Amino acid sequence: MAKSIVIKNGRLIEPSLGLSEQLDVLVEGTSVAGIGRDLTGDTEIDASGCVVCPGLVDIHVHFREPGFESKETIATGSRAAARGGFTSVVTMPNTAPPIDNGGMVEQHNRSAREAACIKVWPAAAATKGRAGAEMTEMADLKAAGAAAVTDDGNDIESSWVLRRVLEYANMVGLTYLTHAEDHSLMEGGAMNEGYNATRLGLPGLPKAMEEIAIDRAIRLAELAGARIHICHVSTAGGVDIVRRAKERGLPVTCETAPHYWTLTDDAVERFGTNAKMNPPLRGPEDVAAIRQGLADGAIDCIATDHAPHTLTEKDVEFQSAPFGIIGLETSLALGVTGLVRDGVISMERLVELMTAAPAGGLGLAAGRLEEGGPADITVFDPEAEWTVDPNQFASKARNCPFAGMRLHGVVKATLCDGRVVHRAAEG
Repeated sequence: MAKSIVIKNGRLIEPSLGLSEQLDVLVEGTSVAGIGRDLTGDTEIDASGCVVCPGLVDIHVHFREPGFESKETIATGSRAAARGGFTSVVTMPNTAPPIDNGGMVEQHNRSAREAACIKVWPAAAATKGRAGAEMTEMADLKAAGAAAVTDDGNDIESSWVLRRVLEYANMVGLTYLTHAEDHSLMEGGAMNEGYNATRLGLPGLPKAMEEIAIDRAIRLAELAGARIHICHVSTAGGVDIVRRAKERGLPVTCETAPHYWTLTDDAVERFGTNAKMNPPLRGPEDVAAIRQGLADGAIDCIATDHAPHTLTEKDVEFQSAPFGIIGLETSLALGVTGLVRDGVISMERLVELMTAAPAGGLGLAAGRLEEGGPADITVFDPEAEWTVDPNQFASKARNCPFAGMRLHGVVKATLCDGRVVHRAAEG
């Protein structure tokens, strides 16, 4: 019989229940058996000085399997997630071949059951081959276990097709995640259009490329009577468009990623291709707007857009390098350091942005810590400091622009279904 585990002396933050106080958590088997004071178990995790919260949830990651296992696999990606405090993630379908049919979803789920140490939910492609032309069989995708539909990495250029995608996704109970990007404005761009791009002699990606696409997607969702989720919002204008849509009562949600509240396009000169992502790092006014959006609710949740690439791929001239950085093992600490310690949001709000909010947006059975529920739990010390060293990461990839940065927030333990899947070394 499995031994029970009691997590003691920690500050339990549970946004769904409105809890933020010192309470013990008792785990028996795969479930939470009790929440209270003076609980006992067979083994103990001392959470003194730590926050205890629902296992973190990331609804936007790339684990690259099948097809690009040299970059990341479900096994290595899940270990990186556990090390970062995540117990549930949603993977994107831009694999080779794309996850665009029920059989591929089932294959992904089998692989996750065999290899992952956490819960891995697949998003499936919204159009066949992610080509933006012919819709996938969304009822089959839903039945096979898809968590959402998206052509992430591509936007759907045809407004007619996007409208139909939204209608059918809504009909079968799936949320469409939009990669908002006007392709005609990209023109081979590599970084944010502006002073730094001009100075470095690099083609720019204008903010309008993102903002026009966000506005179009929301208007088409309104026409279709469907909910929509906007991925990786990076500009002040994008935040404002989403905020105004919410004020009109539209069922719109959005996410941002830690690099968009932490770095500006100044980082490109220092970090090179490890600061290249899409959408790109923007200006200080955009960073300020992202931080404000997280504080006032215009932005619903945090996602990493964890995008691993090999060293060989990134070790080329800037224009030739692929977009994307890794983020699972730094996300929580960047939130503690750059948002909570800077006074932008409370610790309770940070936990909500990384648990209940992303899970609720897609209807996932995750992001809650309650008696009788799954024992998906994260324990982290918000005061502990560490220096980012990508060579110590569990991810296969090292494309991280935060190397050498001193951060607060160390994940001490991650439990998924009652099993300890990460435990920080003592000392």
